[in-house]
Amino acid sequence: MELGLQGKVAIITGASKGIGYYTALQLAQEGASVVLCARGEKHLEVAAAAIKEKTGAQVLIVPADMTKEKECQEVVTKAVEHFGRLDILVNNAGTASANSFEQVGSELWQSDLDLKLFGAVHCSKAALPHMKAAGGGSIINVTAVLAKTPPASSLPTTVSRAAGLALTKAMSKDLGKYNIRVNAVCIGLIRSDQIEKRWKNDAPNLTWEEYSQKVGEAIPLGRIGDTEEAANVITFLASNASSYVTGTSINIDGGSGGAL
Repeated sequence: MELGLQGKVAIITGASKGIGYYTALQLAQEGASVVLCARGEKHLEVAAAAIKEKTGAQVLIVPADMTKEKECQEVVTKAVEHFGRLDILVNNAGTASANSFEQVGSELWQSDLDLKLFGAVHCSKAALPHMKAAGGGSIINVTAVLAKTPPASSLPTTVSRAAGLALTKAMSKDLGKYNIRVNAVCIGLIRSDQIEKRWKNDAPNLTWEEYSQKVGEAIPLGRIGDTEEAANVITFLASNASSYVTGTSINIDGGSGGAL
């Protein structure tokens, strides 16, 4: 299938590792130029070098804090100054933050919303005129499957992520007239640095496959998802293969979610 990503320019936030890194890698493999954004410059340099070596693609790194509106704007400005256009934005920056309602203070509420909700708002707002100039584009908001069915002690993450889903739907209604598509992916249990640390601490005698199956017993597909599997779906949503898909969310959770 031809994805139509050759010559496109994509910004990926939270791109130094995990889902963001693998998404940038796959977009680069499909012919896109990629802009990697995260707070840690050293990690970005390592990620960029690996992508260049594996794909030969053009890669720009822009260290930035997605909780700062000015820095979100600067990422977009530098991307367009360097590559001349912007077609794809993957709002992936985020952290896991979960506790009971009584234990979440005002500062944590604000910092979580600043990163996961307003980071996406500010980046998307900055990207809009450039996508309009390019004749369209694709924005993908990375959220969590638990945003649809929040369990106890999952705050503030599930609230911030649920707001991201509402943002996705509302933006898709407003921006469709510009041929700008806006979708979300809802992440379930996907391999990450945090999960790998837990594996090495809790079950060092097990292989990754054994540990994945053990932890994933309650998941219909019976395992933890691979990072690349999440990147596959994001790349599809960024591409021409999803040209009539907007305003929707896709669960990447092995079937574990309780909502469509």
